[in-house]
Amino acid sequence: MTTTVDTSLPERFRALEPWVADWDLATRVERYEKRLSKTIDELQDFYDAIAPLAEEAIAYLDTRDVNALSDEDTRLLRLLYSMIIVSYPVNIFKQPRIPDSGAAFFDTAVEPAL
Repeated sequence: MTTTVDTSLPERFRALEPWVADWDLATRVERYEKRLSKTIDELQDFYDAIAPLAEEAIAYLDTRDVNALSDEDTRLLRLLYSMIIVSYPVNIFKQPRIPDSGAAFFDTAVEPAL
């Protein structure tokens, strides 16, 4: 008897499974809000997990048709988008918010089609 296991990421990137629940977010607004809800240590942990696999994940996704991504591939792409949103606070700001921005925020009128 064969059993199939339903997974949420392509096999090569399954080490990132613990991050899917928090960071598989469909819009930039959701990703930014998530970033602001996390501590810098939590952001650093996520970044440290995904950054070493980022180039390989991009190369993998480049072999796919962006207009026909599987659910697994879409999750991986969204994790990469989240990594980008997290990269600035981790590498530059050293805090979740933009320094000296007070209560300011930015909003997007239109999300990229995917």
